[in-house]
Amino acid sequence: MLALVAALGACSKAASPVTSAPDGNADRGRALLQQYGCAYCHVIPGVATARGTFGPPLENVGKRVYLAGTLPNSRANMAAWIRTPQAIKPGTAMLDLHVTETDARDMVAYLYRLR
Repeated sequence: MLALVAALGACSKAASPVTSAPDGNADRGRALLQQYGCAYCHVIPGVATARGTFGPPLENVGKRVYLAGTLPNSRANMAAWIRTPQAIKPGTAMLDLHVTETDARDMVAYLYRLR
C-alpha cells in the first residue's frame, strides 16, 4: 500500500507542468526571433518586422495558460516548444527551425516579458 502511495505521488509530480525558469538574455532573444524567421508567421511586439498572420500573435504570451492549446505555459515548456514543436504536437503548423537550447532560452526570456 505504501508503495502505491509513493508511486502515485511520483506520477503526480511527473504530470505537473515544468516551472523552472531557465535564464536567458531577453535582448538577444528579441534579435533571435527575427533571425529564426518567427516574424514571418507571428506578430511579436517589439520586433519591428514581426507582422505575420499565419501563427498566433505573441503579445501577452507570457500570461497564457497553455501553449499550442495543450502544453502548460512555463519557461521550460515554451523553450521545448520552440525547439521541437513537432515532437510535442505532431502535425502542428509550427515549424522545427532547429533552434539551439541557448537560443530558445534567450527567446523565452524575451517572450516572457510580453505580459
